[in-house]
Parts: sequence; structure tokens; C-alpha cells
Amino acid sequence: MSGVSGGSGGSGTTQGQGYRGRNSTADRALDILLLFDDDRLALSATGVAEHLGVARSTAYRYLQSLTANGFLEENDGGSGFRLGSRVLDLARLARKGVGLSELARPVMRELVHAVGQPVLLTRRAGDTIVCLEREEARHTLRVSYERGQVLPINAGAAALTLLAWTPAAELDHLVAGFANPDDLRGQLAEIRARGYAVARGEPDPDVLAIAAPVHREDGAVIAAIGIAALSHRVPDEQLPNYAAAVRTAATELTTRVTRMGL
Repeated sequence: MSGVSGGSGGSGTTQGQGYRGRNSTADRALDILLLFDDDRLALSATGVAEHLGVARSTAYRYLQSLTANGFLEENDGGSGFRLGSRVLDLARLARKGVGLSELARPVMRELVHAVGQPVLLTRRAGDTIVCLEREEARHTLRVSYERGQVLPINAGAAALTLLAWTPAAELDHLVAGFANPDDLRGQLAEIRARGYAVARGEPDPDVLAIAAPVHREDGAVIAAIGIAALSHRVPDEQLPNYAAAVRTAATELTTRVTRMGL
């Protein structure tokens, strides 16, 4: 409490200087952290002092403060300072804070531009499929594929895609209630070999859907990206072109997911 005592005039001046001082120290700390790049993986007190235009002892004090808080670590033998574990923790939290939807939206917009049809991002949630995102096209599709919509797991390109890459133990449980589980397993094997699923009239009549898997770094499938269009707008001879565009989008989103470590 003693830090705020004293006369009213002096107190105001002291608090203002302290506030500016704390900001200045934070700015210096950020300046030091931003010195790191691919060609500079370690810093010396002398180098930091030259960059900041301060005495070496002052630079060393900044470095020691960052080290005490885990942002830096001192190299063996005192040869310099490298980034510390706290920076890695923050990077992990930053990646965690970027959700799949945020990564997918620009990819979905590119796919809409390529094919001119609505694009959906879906994910399996237990025994159902959930629509995470929908990107509209010029031709609005009047089907119940909205954000948060729960879709059946037994029909549609997105469902088939997610089932095709489901681990065997989980798949046994999921297909147990299907009328012809052996036929379905054969269909899923074909989808895995082809790399995408196509469905006409499932689950909505007159709708064609094409979907491809989005993989995590360990190879597990975490989502499906695809299109949903009125069947008469996509003749059979155009299917390969649409499928290629969907697979390209899935590959791009997989790359983004892997890069972010989701």
C-alpha cells in the first residue's frame, strides 16, 4: 500500500511515471524476443545492448528477467540466450486457439469459387455427423445443411467419407445397425481407395454430394470437406472435375491443420 501513499500531486506524477516505465520495459522485452529468427537462434547481451542502444548491464538485466519468466534460456557456458519453454507453451496455446472452422473458411471460399456450389465442412460426433461450417455459392441450395445441423451417419458423401476412415474398432460399432454392413464395408473400402465419396439423393432427393477427408498430422481423419449441389447441375461427365476440386481443397486444409498441429 505504501506505493500509493503521499501527497496528491506527487502521487499522480509517480503513478504516471511508473505506468510509462512498465510499458517501456514491456516494449524492450518484446524487442528482444522479436530479434530471434531463422538466422539468429541465440542472442548475446552485447548484441542486445547494441540493438536497444543501452548499456550491456542493462541489456543483461532484461535478458535475466526474460529467463526468470521462462521466455529465454541461457546456453551452456554462458554463450548466449535461446528461446525458452514458455514461448513453446504460448505457441501451443496459439495453435489450440485457432479452431478448425477458422482454418477451413478460406479453403471453403476457394472451393466455392472453383465449382460454384455450396461447400460444407462436417465432423463426426459419436453416432452422428455435425455440419461445422457452410459456405454459400451463387446458387443457394435449399437443404437442411446449416451450421450445427446434425446429419444422419448412414447416408451422404460426408458420412461415407468419415466412416471410410474410421478406425476398425469404432466402425464395427457404427455399422452394426446397418441393414447390409458387409456391403457397406465394401463401399467404404472403395471410397478409401478412390480418396473421396460421391452420393446422389442421400440423404436429400435430387442432391449430389462429393466429400473428401481432412487428415490430422498423425493421419487420423478429423473432418470432411465437400460440396452439395442439385444433381441436374452436375452431369456425370463433370464429376471428375468436381471431385478433383474437392480433393484439392481437402489436401490444402489437411496441410493447414498439420501446420497448426490440430
